[in-house]
Amino acid sequence: MLGAAATAARGREQDFWLAGFDAAWEIDVFGGIRRQAEAADADLAASGEALRDALVSLRGELARNYFELRGLQLRMEIARQEAGIRRDNVEITRERARAGLASELDYARASGELASAEARIPALERALKAAVFRIGVLLGQEPAGLEAELRAAGALPAAPPDLPVGLPSELLRRRPDIRKAERELAAATARIGVSTADLFPRFSLTGAFGWQAGESRLLFRDESNFWAIGPTLRWPILNFRRILSQIDVSKAVREEALARYERSVLTALEEVENALTALSREKARSVSLIGAVEANNLAVKLAMDRYLAGVQSYLAVTDAQAALYAAEDQLAQSRQAQSQALVALYKALGGGWEENASSPAAGEE
Repeated sequence: MLGAAATAARGREQDFWLAGFDAAWEIDVFGGIRRQAEAADADLAASGEALRDALVSLRGELARNYFELRGLQLRMEIARQEAGIRRDNVEITRERARAGLASELDYARASGELASAEARIPALERALKAAVFRIGVLLGQEPAGLEAELRAAGALPAAPPDLPVGLPSELLRRRPDIRKAERELAAATARIGVSTADLFPRFSLTGAFGWQAGESRLLFRDESNFWAIGPTLRWPILNFRRILSQIDVSKAVREEALARYERSVLTALEEVENALTALSREKARSVSLIGAVEANNLAVKLAMDRYLAGVQSYLAVTDAQAALYAAEDQLAQSRQAQSQALVALYKALGGGWEENASSPAAGEE
């Protein structure tokens, strides 16, 4: 510690002039200063990990909303295709009813199905608008500009065939929230040393150098200088109870930090397993739904052929088409759910599944 001072005083009897420097150096015999430095370094590192954790969450939320938008666009395309087919059905049943080949009931049923199909479109449009607005908020942009950019439908990403999730030890290295909790634990542990060091005496060297004189013109002459150096001992003997209480507080804070660290590790493992399970189940569900779409496509073709041939009622056509579009919509939702599971896995792994997905160096770049 360095200091400098210059004073001048005038009294009734005499003038007094003083200028000088003083310095003090505390000898870190019991490690209190070292522990303070360790705690400060750990706090700084924890702040950096908190920033990385916020970035991972922001990117994940942005990806989740983007995939939701693309999934809604896919469902909108299916809904419009269904409305178009239902519109064709209305024309077919109307012409057949006029020709006496179908009943008015078939025409009424086709008209009702068209109205139901068209009624689903506004709800999807509203959801699409909301998704664009959420993306705009996350990007800090006006939704109007994003709507033009995102209007064209895009494909949902396919999940990689093999995901190199890695070992639990790698997970601890990747996730910034775990690294943040670990640094907070290190800081809390170091502060126990800071509190414990207060039990022991503090040694320091102090020194001073300066000039003093009764007249300003004599202040900086050789005969006016002075210096002093010597050791200092400080030992708060009367505050032992307070220091012991502070040590207990520091230990309790450290136990709390340890509990947070352990909870963050267990939460990370749970989130990874949940994301992997969701992704695996949605993949299996998509395979089944693809089979259902193919089978229902064939059923619709056969039912329509038999209806036009006059050997089957229109009810069989509507049932087959309803099953087809329900399967297609569920398949679109399943693909969207796969993308959402990928986002959840990205966040659970701390920013991806690549080898250096979320290393500190990568985060700084």
